[in-house]
Amino acid sequence: MCGITGYIGERDAYPIVINGLKRLEYRGYDSAGIMMYDGEKMNLSKTKGKVSDLELITTNNEKKRIGKIGIGHTRWATHGVPNDSNSHPHFSQSGDLVIVHNGIIENYDTIKKELISRGYKFQSDTDTEVLVNLIEEVKKNEGCKLGKAVQLALTNVIGAYAIAVFDKTKPNELVVARLGSPIAIGVGKNNEEFFIASDASPFIEYTKDALYLEDGELAIIKKGRGIKVRQIDNDKPIDPKIQELKLSLDQIEKGGYDHFMLKEIYEQPKAITDTYRGRMLADQGIIRMAGVDDNISKFLNADRIIIIACGTSWHAGLVGEYLLEDMARIPVEVEYASEFRYRNPIITPKDVVIAISQSGETADTLAAIKLAKSKGAFVFGVCNVVGSSIARETHAGAYTHAGPEIGVASTKAFTTQITLLTLISLKLAQEKGTLSKTAVNTYLQTMQQIPNQVEKLLKIDPLVQEIASVYKDATNCLYLGRGFNFPVALEGALKLKEISYIHAEGYPAAEMKHGPIALIDENMPVFVIATRKGHYEKVVSNIQEIKSRSGKIIAIVTEGDETVKEIADHVIEIPETEEALTPLLTTIPFQLLSYHIAVMLNKNVDQPRNLAKSVTVE
Repeated sequence: MCGITGYIGERDAYPIVINGLKRLEYRGYDSAGIMMYDGEKMNLSKTKGKVSDLELITTNNEKKRIGKIGIGHTRWATHGVPNDSNSHPHFSQSGDLVIVHNGIIENYDTIKKELISRGYKFQSDTDTEVLVNLIEEVKKNEGCKLGKAVQLALTNVIGAYAIAVFDKTKPNELVVARLGSPIAIGVGKNNEEFFIASDASPFIEYTKDALYLEDGELAIIKKGRGIKVRQIDNDKPIDPKIQELKLSLDQIEKGGYDHFMLKEIYEQPKAITDTYRGRMLADQGIIRMAGVDDNISKFLNADRIIIIACGTSWHAGLVGEYLLEDMARIPVEVEYASEFRYRNPIITPKDVVIAISQSGETADTLAAIKLAKSKGAFVFGVCNVVGSSIARETHAGAYTHAGPEIGVASTKAFTTQITLLTLISLKLAQEKGTLSKTAVNTYLQTMQQIPNQVEKLLKIDPLVQEIASVYKDATNCLYLGRGFNFPVALEGALKLKEISYIHAEGYPAAEMKHGPIALIDENMPVFVIATRKGHYEKVVSNIQEIKSRSGKIIAIVTEGDETVKEIADHVIEIPETEEALTPLLTTIPFQLLSYHIAVMLNKNVDQPRNLAKSVTVE
């Protein structure tokens, strides 16, 4: 949520900062702003709305675009409604300091009352303006430099933050700090220039060298002199660790597609292949996963595995529960991280916790990880972003190799997470002997066929568009599945809700008659996963129950199915595969369907309202 960009160096800062904000639009936001320092004056532009609205303001005023130093922000409202005055950046009362901030300052009201008693006045309803004035008050009272003032101020706040602060009286430096919200620093040649951003995408074309601040760290960035990093709570200096970025510019461009979501749907064959490449040697029956191999005793001796995640990652975790219990015969519980962290769960050192997150920055999942670690559990991370907070916070883990996922509605993240969970399940089954060598080899060889099958399945896009045109005006939809495909039904419903704003619910097919069947009539589209493997006959019975009540059936079936074809209004065929692997195929039509309905309804597919790609606040 929210996005920070910034630059200090010898280039014109405006195009770097404004284009950086465009790169961060996928995170979700409702307002945008930018501050440019022209050597004498800080020029502020901000507005409710999109970065394009901000550009219009600055285009009409050249002074707003001049300077070698700039910071920008896209805001997702927390404290205060979305409007111009609540948009970032925010000045201190004196006008000397300016700040951009992601996160929430929980004790802002107490601090604000104290500052008001000292004569401060506020122009916005935000916690961020409180923070910049607290920094100013500390700087004034302590007679210290900006870096120390920021550090001392942050020891008095409760909450989460990633901040960048500029002081016009010290025009060659920026101060950056983080706790619970990500921030990256791009390092130019010879320390001549520096870039800051919520992730590396805004500065990838300028430098491949980046520093990711850890929680509780503060950096003082000085043009031409380098970066000094220290711990906020004890002033201990930290040796900056510069990483080489693997991200490339072409990975974050649309590549000819109308939307990032569609591009990412079509990238799934490659993403699935990249996720198992090097880890799965199907011809030899070998699975190599360093994070699992190096900690195999933790998994094999576990009393249970707890999977924690949010949103789409939680749905992938549900598929993981079916996989791990079916293949490796280990008890599994799947928890919403947002509930797990607050309900005083029973966790022991005999538990293995698998934390799943595309971004690796999900606030609730990070908090749940810290809770699990404090109870002695072994925590294994599954995420997509190299160097992310979850990757650093967990004991071990494995990356999906989906590449950057810009569209807010996850697609390739879901299928690559399932791919990784399948490999983990097969690896543990192999080690425990709960699957025969022949069975494991069959799964591995079948897995190798999945990318080509997804490629083939994507060719049904014209058929899905036809179906979308029929049901785009529906106001409610049901999604039904059983076994491995029940979580896919949940995910299909979520995709439709996220980007088209049509109400949809996913259910186990057998649960339909325990309530939802009351909703069935001639206006209710019901999307049913009825693949030949699994509980096929049971699902066919469920379909007949719906049809007898005039419901509209859109069924996903195995190629060659004739039984369901005679009953359903529409049929989408998927290639034959093992039952446990069907979620990698059945989810594709639902992704395409959601996409096309949203486009037909003229919705903002990549940036749906009220949503953010990475939920870094509670």
